[in-house]
Order: sequence, then C-alpha cells, then structure tokens
Amino acid sequence: MKLQHPFRTALIATLGVGVGILIISSVQSLSTILLYVGTALFLALGLDPAVSWLERRGLPRWAALLITFAVVLAVFAAIILIVIPVLVQQIAQLVTEIQKLVQSAVAGDWNPVQAAGDWLHGLFPALDVDAVFTYIENWYKSLDLGEIGGAATAAIINLGAGIVAGFTGAIIVLILTIYFTASTPNLKLAVAQLVPASKRARFVDLADQITASVGYYVMGQVTLGVINGVLSAIFLTIIKAPFPAVLAVIAFFFSLIPLVGTLTGSTIIVLVCLIPGLGSSATALAALIYYAIYMQVEAYIVSPRIMNRAVSVPGAVVVIAALAGGSLLGLLGALVAIPVAASILIIYRQVIVPRQNER
Repeated sequence: MKLQHPFRTALIATLGVGVGILIISSVQSLSTILLYVGTALFLALGLDPAVSWLERRGLPRWAALLITFAVVLAVFAAIILIVIPVLVQQIAQLVTEIQKLVQSAVAGDWNPVQAAGDWLHGLFPALDVDAVFTYIENWYKSLDLGEIGGAATAAIINLGAGIVAGFTGAIIVLILTIYFTASTPNLKLAVAQLVPASKRARFVDLADQITASVGYYVMGQVTLGVINGVLSAIFLTIIKAPFPAVLAVIAFFFSLIPLVGTLTGSTIIVLVCLIPGLGSSATALAALIYYAIYMQVEAYIVSPRIMNRAVSVPGAVVVIAALAGGSLLGLLGALVAIPVAASILIIYRQVIVPRQNER
C-alpha cells in the first residue's frame, strides 16, 4: 500500500501515541482521587435503597436523606464510643502481657524458646522441634540486622504516614458520599441526557436496575459483616477467647471482603486463640469448629436470604471478577468487582442477548 502523505501520517500517529501516553500518565497521577471518587460512589449507591425506601413511605427526599445520614453517623458514633474504649483497653492488656513475657525472659523465669518448643511438641508430637529451631537459628544468623533495622524504621514512618493519609481520605470519602447520595437523581438525569431520546427510557430502566443491584449488594455485605461481628463477639466471650472485642472487629471487617474474607478472618482469630499465655488449644479448637459451622450456614442460608434482591452472579464469574478487581485496585477492587460483574450481566441479558435474537 502506497502512502500519499507519509510525513503527515507519521506525525498524526506520533501525536496519537503521545495523547495515549498522556492519558495513561494522568490516570496514574489521579489514581488516589479516582479511588476516593469510586469508593464514595460505591457507598452512595449502597445508601440509595434506604433513601428510596423512605421516599416510598411518603417522606420528601431531603427528609429521607437527613434521616439516612443521621442513622449512619449515629451508628458509626456508637461504634466508636462503645467499641474503641474496649479495643484500647484490650490492646493495652495485650501490651501488658507482652511486657510481662519480656520481663520474665530477661529475669530468666521464662524461656521463650523452651516454651515455644513445648507448645509445638504438644500440638505436633511427631514434629522434630530441635530441627525446626536449628533451621530458624541459621536463618536468623544469615540476616543483615542493620538493613532490617533501617527497613523497620522506614516501615514505621510509612505506617504513620499511611494512618494520617487514611484518616484524611476517610473524611474526603465521607463528604463525597454525602454529595453523591444527595445528588443521585440529578446524576442519573445528567447521564441519561447523553442518550438519544428514543432509547432514553430503556437506558433509565437499565440504570435503575444496575444502581439498585449495587445498592442491595453493599447493604447485604455490610449486614453479613454485622452478623458475623456480633455473633463472634458473643461466642468468643463465652469461650473466653483473648480480646474478644478486637477479634469481633476483625471478623466484621474481613466479612466485607467477598469470597475469602470470612475464611481469612476466621483463620486469624483461630491463630490468635493459639498464642501461648493468652489462649489455649481447647479455645482454638472451639473457635475452629464454630467458624467451620458458621461459614456453611452463612454460605447456604444467611447469604442467599440477604442477597436475594441483588443480581445473582455465577460462581465462576464471582471468582474471576474478584481476582481481577483485587489485582487492579486491591481491596476496593475486590469489593467493587462483583457488583460490576452483576451490572455487566444485566446488560448482557437484557440488551445484547435480545438484540442478537432479533437478527
């Protein structure tokens, strides 16, 4: 093929590549802001069903918004006022226990190596404990402690900066969530104006289905987290597990993660119950049995009843969506991936398939 204007074609191609690189670099630079916006929009869609429910009861939208935000803020304030003092107390107890162990080790009253060896031998009688400790000792000697100390200092500084950034981001997300929830109808109307008038009604119907599906998913996931957190607090208190309030909060937050959240949180709780001096093998075994039963009840009874109003997504699609979302955007990506997959399924079932059947 002969090019009539090779210089102009090359110039246009170069400019196109440059614009593409500029767009990609701009998205990377704005990734934090886009993450805030995406999180706020996700939470706003989760609150929209509650606002719509109040509107159907005859309340004006401003009153429904005011009541919804008041309830949400009251719940978070109650959690902070009730849970945080307990968390602080139990974390202080944990630090005290660690200090006691360190003081006992310094005074020679307690040998941590011997205690860990006895504990491992009690759990795994066939394990060669001496060989395990020899391997750990050799690995420890091979470490560059100076480099590790510098890395630990940098990690502590980064942790402090991350906490400050997280607190600032939480405030920004809260403000954006309030704005998006209040202006959801206007946002839908503005987007609908971009669609031709002949297809606008169909577009609005699909948009309502998608936003409702995402909203019910968010509310359902939070409800599952609350159920797991409350039941964990009750059960862990009954079996006298160490720091039940802290472990219940862990159960709540991990339950928000789809697929592997409950399993991961349960594993952490069982391992904490195995810490020598704080828990016991019997406590850990009781927690293991409880969470094994709870995960089955949640998967086959609780979750289907709570998520019945959200769009059902096949299991294989759930796994693929969660893995892809987690790889792209981390935890938020894993949370958003499933409702996004549900939205794509709505478009596939109600737009693409009927259009193909008409041909």
